[in-house]
Amino acid sequence: MKVLVTGGCGYIGKTICYAFADAGHECVVIDKAVDAKCDIPNTYFYRGDIVDFDCLRQVMADHHDIEAAIHCAELSSVALSVENPYEYYSINVVKTMEFYKNLHTLGLNKVIFSSSAAVYDNVPGYMVTERSPIKPRSPFGRTKYITEMILRDFCNAYNMKCITLRYFNPIGADPKTRCGLSRSSSNIISRLIRILNREESTFVISGGDWDTRDGTCVRDYIHVWDVAQANVKAAAEFDSAFERAGDMFTNYLSLNIGSGVDVTVKEFIMAFENVTGEKIPTRIGSRRRGDISGSYANIKLADKALGWKPGFALEDAIYDAIKWDERD
Repeated sequence: MKVLVTGGCGYIGKTICYAFADAGHECVVIDKAVDAKCDIPNTYFYRGDIVDFDCLRQVMADHHDIEAAIHCAELSSVALSVENPYEYYSINVVKTMEFYKNLHTLGLNKVIFSSSAAVYDNVPGYMVTERSPIKPRSPFGRTKYITEMILRDFCNAYNMKCITLRYFNPIGADPKTRCGLSRSSSNIISRLIRILNREESTFVISGGDWDTRDGTCVRDYIHVWDVAQANVKAAAEFDSAFERAGDMFTNYLSLNIGSGVDVTVKEFIMAFENVTGEKIPTRIGSRRRGDISGSYANIKLADKALGWKPGFALEDAIYDAIKWDERD
């Protein structure tokens, strides 16, 4: 099997490519980053923008056997989307829509879209299913939901099929230490590692007065390797996934990709301390604009449709992230 992966040199995209390679499949990567490079086995690399039709046409001419496109080339920070919504709408919505139109024009009509749990509203108990209320609170979340709606319309109008994977909070690194987050990332685990390395002094918790069991936000932290495996499953089981999901799913399917475990920020910090044996200094700061009190995933539909379940615990993700940071 061969798939196209946009943003395949980024954190999640690169992990996905390694997961495909380990499973004996091939990836074709499009990434526009100037410093992007790809030394992954069974992977072909093209430097280009996703809206460059000539680049995409060349990719398809070189690789007639691409079966599906996995789209990861989007911006993903809630905080930065609040500060710069124009950039987020331009890249995550406008460019993505053009990319999907070009895919259809070139005859590639199977899509796996990397969406986000940021599309959901607060719900009692915080556990969300794919049918839970939608109410994104940030420009980032809104770009994801707008793109989901565009894809639904494209599937209905242009004979396309799409599996949307709503990631919760990916953390960790490739267990074989081949890729992971950059040290400058704003991801919670990167921030804690910087404190562990004495590069920062204190972890600032974004609000301590949320309506949760300890006042800090509830999150669902999923190992990035489990996210990658969900993509492998989605590609391998693409057509049968719709049949397994039920009669109401014919050309568009949304699936929650999370651990299924609710963890508060304070509990996450405690787990990090348990893994490292180090005490993390913390203080309560102000809430971040665009945040919600919390959500975690009901993952029954992903299991039913793809036969996918997470295989790693929170502590595994923390350990792998630290191992990646110490690789030098």
